[in-house]
Amino acid sequence: MKLSSPRYSRQLAECDIEKRLMAMATMEEESLQNSLHFDKKCGFDSQTGIYHSSVRLNEHQKIPTQPNLDIATYVLSHFPPPEEAERRVALIDSDTGHRVTYAQLQRSITRLAAGLHHGLGVRKGDVVFVLSPNSLLYPTICLAVLYIGAVITTANPVNTEAEIIKQVRDSGAILAIAVPSEISKLSSAGVPVLHTSRGAGGGHLSVEELIENCEALEITEAKPNQSETAAILYSSGTTGTSKGVVLTHSNFISVVTMMKWSTQVSKASDDVILCFIPIFHIYGLVFFALGLFTTGNTVVLMKRFDFQAMLEAIQKYKVNNIPAVPPVILGLVKHDTRRHDLTSLRRVGSGAAPLSNEVAEAFRKKFPWVELRTGYGLTESCGATTYFATDKEAKARPGSSARLLPYFSAKVVDPETGVALPPFREGELWLKSPSDLCYFDDEGYIYVVDRIKELIKHNGYQVAPAELEAILIGHPEITDAAVIPLEDEAAGQIPVACVVRAAADKLTEDQVIQFINSQVAPYKAIRRVSFINAIPRSAAGKILRRQLISQSKQQMPSRL
Repeated sequence: MKLSSPRYSRQLAECDIEKRLMAMATMEEESLQNSLHFDKKCGFDSQTGIYHSSVRLNEHQKIPTQPNLDIATYVLSHFPPPEEAERRVALIDSDTGHRVTYAQLQRSITRLAAGLHHGLGVRKGDVVFVLSPNSLLYPTICLAVLYIGAVITTANPVNTEAEIIKQVRDSGAILAIAVPSEISKLSSAGVPVLHTSRGAGGGHLSVEELIENCEALEITEAKPNQSETAAILYSSGTTGTSKGVVLTHSNFISVVTMMKWSTQVSKASDDVILCFIPIFHIYGLVFFALGLFTTGNTVVLMKRFDFQAMLEAIQKYKVNNIPAVPPVILGLVKHDTRRHDLTSLRRVGSGAAPLSNEVAEAFRKKFPWVELRTGYGLTESCGATTYFATDKEAKARPGSSARLLPYFSAKVVDPETGVALPPFREGELWLKSPSDLCYFDDEGYIYVVDRIKELIKHNGYQVAPAELEAILIGHPEITDAAVIPLEDEAAGQIPVACVVRAAADKLTEDQVIQFINSQVAPYKAIRRVSFINAIPRSAAGKILRRQLISQSKQQMPSRL
C-alpha cells in the first residue's frame, strides 16, 4: 500500500513506537516477576539491589507512552465533557467566593496560549518566568505556557530582587509574568513583563486583557513531545546556591497519571480540595496547576496561608481534602478548632517535610474521622515518589513514608561503600540523585531516617547553608561562619549561624541577623547566632556540621 500522506506516515510511525515501548515494558515486568532474585512482597531484586514499586496498574491506569504528547494537552484531555464542564466548578477564590467552571478554565487557557503565541511571539522552547502568589489565574498561566510548548520557571514572590534577577538570567527567560506589586523587582531583568491583572499602570499588557481579547486560534507549530523540557524549577542545592532542575513533559505526565490512580483508589474524585500550598513550589504546581484538573475536583484557592482563614474556608466551602505540610498539621493538633465546623474533612495529606509519629498520632486522636497520609517527594522527582493508597496502610506503618509509586524504582546505598542494601538496612536513597538516609522494610515501605546532606528544611522550604555562609563571610567583622539546622517543633528546622568574630570585635547577634536577613527571602532568615572560636573542619576543609549541631544543642536548649 502506497502512503502519500507524510502526516499519516508519521502517525503510523508514532503508533508503532508506542506499541513497541508498551511491549518492551510488559516483557521487562514479566521477566522481573519471574526472576528468582525478586521478592514480590517488598519489590526488592537482590541481584541488582533495586527496589521496584509493588503496585500493579491495569491498562486504563498506565502512563501513556505516545511520544508526541505534552502535559497541557494531557490535562485538558481529561477535563469533563462539554455539558458537564459548563456546570462543574474547577476553582473557587476563598476570599471572594468567585467560581471558575472547567469550561471557563479551558477557554482561558486556549485564549491565553493564543495571545502568548500569536500576539507576543512566545515559541516552543522559550522560557517564561512567573512571579506571583496563588491566584485563580495561576493554573491558566501554567497550562497556557505549556500548551504552546514553552517552558515555565516559577519563583517565590518574597525573593529579593537580586535572587529574582539571577533566576531570570540563569533560566534564560524571554518573558516575565508578574503580579503588579512585584514588577519593580524585574526592572533590571532585561525582559518584557506581562502583568497578571489589568489597570496596573506602567504601560504593561496584562494576562486578563489577552484572555478577553484573543480567540483560541490554532497553533500550527509542532507541539512538544514527552522528552522535551516543560519546566525549570529552582531547588536549593546542598553544596551551593539555588540550582535549576529540568523537568520534562514525561515527568509531569507520569506524576499526574499517578495522581489519577491515587484519586481512584481513594474514591476522592468529587472532593473539594483546599489549596494554600504555593503553586510556585513543585508540590503546589503538580497538585493545583495540573493534576487535580484531570480528576474533576474542585479547588478552593487561598492567596496565602492564614490559619484562621483556613479553618473558615473548610467550614464555608465544605472542604473534604487538604494537601498540607507538617506545621499545618501541628497547628490543627495544638489550636482550639471547636469554633469551626470541620466535619466535612475526610482526607489530609502531609508532604514537603517529615511528619513525626507523635504529631500524626495526636492528629488521628483529635480527628478520628479524617484519613491522614504521608508521602515523600522532591523537586528532582517531579514532586512525588511514595504515597499511601489507603488510611489502613498509613495507620499500620507509623513513621513510614509509604510505598514507591507505580513506575518508580530506588536503591538504598551505603554512603561509605556505595553498596546497594537489602531491606532493613539504612543507607542513602537513590532515585535520580542521593538525598536521604532511609531504609525499606520487608513489605516495601520506606522509612526516611535523616537528611545526610546539609539542606535545611524550614516550613517546607529548602535553605542552602552555603548561600547564607557566603553572605556572612562577606561581613568585614566576621572571619568565618557556618550555618546549621536546629530542630523546631513548629517550623521543622530553623537556620542558625555559627560565627567567628574578628579579634576583640563587639559584633552582636542582632547585628548579624540584620546584616544577613536584609539580603535574603524571609524563609531563609537566620533565627539564632552562636559565637564560637573556630569552625570545625575536616582535613579536606569541609565543615563538620554534625559536630556543630551537637555543640549547639548543648549550648542553646533553653532558647529553643
